[in-house]
Amino acid sequence: MRLSLWTATFIVFLTLTVSIGPGNATDGSGRFESLKRFSQVLDLVERYYVSDVSRDELMEGAIRGMLQNLDPHSAFLDASEYREMQESTSGEFYGIGIEITQQNDRLMVVAPIADTPADRAGLRAGDLILAVDGKPTQDMRLDESVSRIRGPKGSTVDLTILHEGENTPKTVTIERDAIPIISVKAHELEPGYLWVRLSRFSERTTSELHDAIREERKRGPIKGLILDLRNNPGGLLDQAVHVADTFLSKGTIVSIKGRIENNNRDFKATAQANDVESPLVVLVNAGSASASEIVAGALRDHKRGLLLGERTFGKGSVQNVIPLADGSGVKLTIALYHTPDGTSIQAEGVEPDIQLPFVQPAKDEEGKPSHPFGVMREKDLARHLENGKDKTPDKSKRDQDAIESLARDNQLRMGLQLVKQLPRLQAIH
Repeated sequence: MRLSLWTATFIVFLTLTVSIGPGNATDGSGRFESLKRFSQVLDLVERYYVSDVSRDELMEGAIRGMLQNLDPHSAFLDASEYREMQESTSGEFYGIGIEITQQNDRLMVVAPIADTPADRAGLRAGDLILAVDGKPTQDMRLDESVSRIRGPKGSTVDLTILHEGENTPKTVTIERDAIPIISVKAHELEPGYLWVRLSRFSERTTSELHDAIREERKRGPIKGLILDLRNNPGGLLDQAVHVADTFLSKGTIVSIKGRIENNNRDFKATAQANDVESPLVVLVNAGSASASEIVAGALRDHKRGLLLGERTFGKGSVQNVIPLADGSGVKLTIALYHTPDGTSIQAEGVEPDIQLPFVQPAKDEEGKPSHPFGVMREKDLARHLENGKDKTPDKSKRDQDAIESLARDNQLRMGLQLVKQLPRLQAIH
């Protein structure tokens, strides 16, 4: 059994094993009356339904319906779906790189995974997927939607998308590709200022984060760090705890509380040699969900980092993935998690300290982002004269990805400005 904090189904499950106690026994007479009614309906379908349906199909459909009726994150996984879930935590899978959920019978994008076909096609958190290859998704099960969107590398899928805030849907054709499980990307924005983007919480996320920090420390001390959790839909609970622990030396990181008291648990931070004590800004948005919200909530409640961006998704439940003997599995919501100050963010999300919506960058006549900071200054002109004090590195020698990202990302630019000013602001406070 494994705990899950992933927002969308069939992507990732958690590695923390817990025991589920027996709970309260159901009243015997009521239980058998319900089973009798179910048996009667099963018999009627087998005897009179217009087409022949096997009992296995009927039982699987009944199980799926029972779990799906509980909440958007409980689900039955057949052997293929269970295997896909396992693969996606440690290897790679083929698809478009998108996390989805189902709300009010509508298929909604939680977040595109960074640098995947879905991300490059312009899909955004909050988009509605109205159809997959022309088939409407309104009455489509979530697992069926996932199966239709996934497919062999090089094949294509047509998605009919309605962007949040727009009235006219559009159809985009996306070519499927291998979706690697690389969860951490790091870029030096300026000497000593590190931008670390976490796209998910998979098995190697913490070690990848520590590797990135170690490489930056080889270049010199870390003056400030921007932890980017935007469009990160979650993943493994233990990885969320370890990532938060990287920036905390004590205190509660998260608490999980459910109906069965034996399953309740507090996760604590501990002092470690590789802890990061540099000024910290955390970027979040509506695509930051589940495990991302655990990290953001812990850093906010301990006043360890400044949260910048938009309110997060609001998925505050914990799932167990329980393997069954035939290779299938059950993903069952067993608890809610609470941030260190005791807050449940379920359906609420984490409110950033500074609200700053993402603004699509302006384009020049060639379709390229205009100047990253909106204004041009003398030092930005080609062949400008030096004053003898200008120690800013030549932009051509800097990380090109960082330069381009700063050019088109107002939240990242503000994050860099704030993380540079945090020591002074904290001293004033």
